[in-house]
Amino acid sequence: MANLDYALLTTRTSWGQLSTRPMSNNGDVNYDGNSYYFTFEQSRTVSDITEDPHVSLGFTGSKGLFLTIVGRAHLIRHKPTMQQHWVPSLNQWFPQGVDTPGVVLVRVEAKRIKYWQNEDEGELHME
Repeated sequence: MANLDYALLTTRTSWGQLSTRPMSNNGDVNYDGNSYYFTFEQSRTVSDITEDPHVSLGFTGSKGLFLTIVGRAHLIRHKPTMQQHWVPSLNQWFPQGVDTPGVVLVRVEAKRIKYWQNEDEGELHME
């Protein structure tokens, strides 16, 4: 997971449609079944997760690796928790760090992980 920085995060909108957007874990990967992404309170990401926390993450890596994670998203506004996942490169989008007005941390708790790499594939259930 440490080499899989960019994910496609898919949520369900209030109209029942799927919405996908790129997200970066900013190199904050010590994978324990949780993925972390920062966004703004007023984003479509937050409104979608508020209505339906079931999400999917899609990754592609080197050597033909594809990975999907199906999980539950949690919105975190607790600044000490956000600080644990903060990296300096985030200041580009959130200039006041975790004190930037409206910053929210999204934690995706994996329930099912599936991977494909060449002829190999597998699935892991976290529940």
